[in-house]
Amino acid sequence: MLFPELSLTGYEPDLARKLVLSPDDACLDPIRALAMQLQLVTTVGVPLKGPDGRIEIGALTFTTHGDVITYAKRYLHPGEDAVFSPGSEDCYLHLDQHRIGLCVCADFSHSEHVQRISDGGAWLYAASVLISPGGYAHDAELLAGHAQRHRLPVLMANHGGPTGGWQSAGRSGLWDETGRWVGGMDGAGSGLVIATCQHEGWQVRGVMWE
Repeated sequence: MLFPELSLTGYEPDLARKLVLSPDDACLDPIRALAMQLQLVTTVGVPLKGPDGRIEIGALTFTTHGDVITYAKRYLHPGEDAVFSPGSEDCYLHLDQHRIGLCVCADFSHSEHVQRISDGGAWLYAASVLISPGGYAHDAELLAGHAQRHRLPVLMANHGGPTGGWQSAGRSGLWDETGRWVGGMDGAGSGLVIATCQHEGWQVRGVMWE
């Protein structure tokens, strides 16, 4: 299960120093417990306590065995560097026999990131993002192009409503390895995208919540 960028706190750079978390923070224990109970690998977004007092835009993945895998966004949007520091390592998750490459928002704007993930043998590019209505068309074209160019399906989880003063486009979903939009959410709002890979290809449906 993939959540959007900074999903636990919202996109709140001005509050990041107060909201910063470590991977072993006790407030994350319920997520760790649910991931094990439901046998559901879960990736959430947090302001992450990095080395030397730095703050990173983190993605924490809770495994079915109780482990936590950390990733810090490698490429920052302009202005984010006033608060956050970039990460230095790419991240892959292993799900059954599959290798999933993690991406946080602006990472996908840098072609070298998806190139490395593809070269690393990824089966899926999982993008945890905050995309506005005005930026959606451009970013969707980028993600579709990555999928087609690298023959790499792209799963994208976007915020479904306002966060930190930003409007979000919603429209989370999946592009297959040909760059075709398979499906997802139709717009903003709370919901869940369920993507299943079968022999005949990807099946995707979006479920809206009231």
